Amino acid sequence: MRVLGIETSCDETGVAIYDTEAGLLAEALYSQIDIHAVYGGVVPELASRDHVRKTLPLIHDVLSRAGLEIHDIEGIAYTSGPGLIGALMVGALVGRSLAETLGIPALGVHHMEGHLLAPMLSDEPPTMPFVALLVSGGHTQLIEVQGIGDYTLLGESVDDAAGEAFDKVAKMLYLPYPGGPHVAKKAESGNPDRFDFPRPMVNKPGLNFSFSGLKTYTLTTLQSLGGIHEISEQDVCDIARAFEDAVVDTLIIKCRRALEQTGLKTLVMAGGVSANQRLRASLGPALAPLGASVYYPAPAYCTDNGAMIAYAGAQRLLAGEQDGPLMDLRPRWPLAELRAVSS
Repeated sequence: MRVLGIETSCDETGVAIYDTEAGLLAEALYSQIDIHAVYGGVVPELASRDHVRKTLPLIHDVLSRAGLEIHDIEGIAYTSGPGLIGALMVGALVGRSLAETLGIPALGVHHMEGHLLAPMLSDEPPTMPFVALLVSGGHTQLIEVQGIGDYTLLGESVDDAAGEAFDKVAKMLYLPYPGGPHVAKKAESGNPDRFDFPRPMVNKPGLNFSFSGLKTYTLTTLQSLGGIHEISEQDVCDIARAFEDAVVDTLIIKCRRALEQTGLKTLVMAGGVSANQRLRASLGPALAPLGASVYYPAPAYCTDNGAMIAYAGAQRLLAGEQDGPLMDLRPRWPLAELRAVSS
């Protein structure tokens, strides 16, 4: 089954074609970073307008790359939530209109399920069951995955998620948007021994996360040095390193705890923060004493993309799911509400 995937949940327009027998055939991605960077964050109206401009040209692009015509597509998957409602509407209207015209099924896909399943696009995908660490934008979650759609939430962020904290610390340090990669870049030159930032909630039972206090601690440290206009470049690097180390250690501690609690031996990490190189380098060795294996998506599939939506949609379309007559877009959508796919 050849499935066209459309991702328009936030500030990236992603389109891909996934064949359930041949794999990923083609993909294209347009990032709006340059549009939003001047504002220091995503402007929803600008995001929606740019999706309108880019979605159809990208569909033509991936069809050309795959050597296909639009009539060769057998199903369409689009992101129906969570995300910005205006941005979601663009992908949904394009996807559903095409499906209606072609007489093929369409299906709205959960954005976070797309991230969770992105490692399945690799040459050596993980096998279920596993524990998933989802660290994407406003989400930091630990989930027990028994099968597609069979998800149990183990823990989540109770305030700022890891990605949000990275972006907010970047603003404190006057670093460009999006902040996470820039904080990580500064941290490469930071002295790991200068500051010792707290590891939030690691001494409390459970698997929830809280990064708001760590963000405040970072601001207090910055102010103790005289503020952003008084500190040196090395000060910025040292603060970035202390912050990044605290986030990485906290995620590792919680992942270890989740594996011990579930008895599972496989961890899958996905979402934008999963591209962080210090986290990738540290997680495997830290979990090795448990006999655990760690899987990640390819770097291109850590951030939002059409391939993950095409793959996730294909699995559910194959199982017979498809849209009803009414469009159901959900800016907020708990992952645990999804139905399990029969194997």
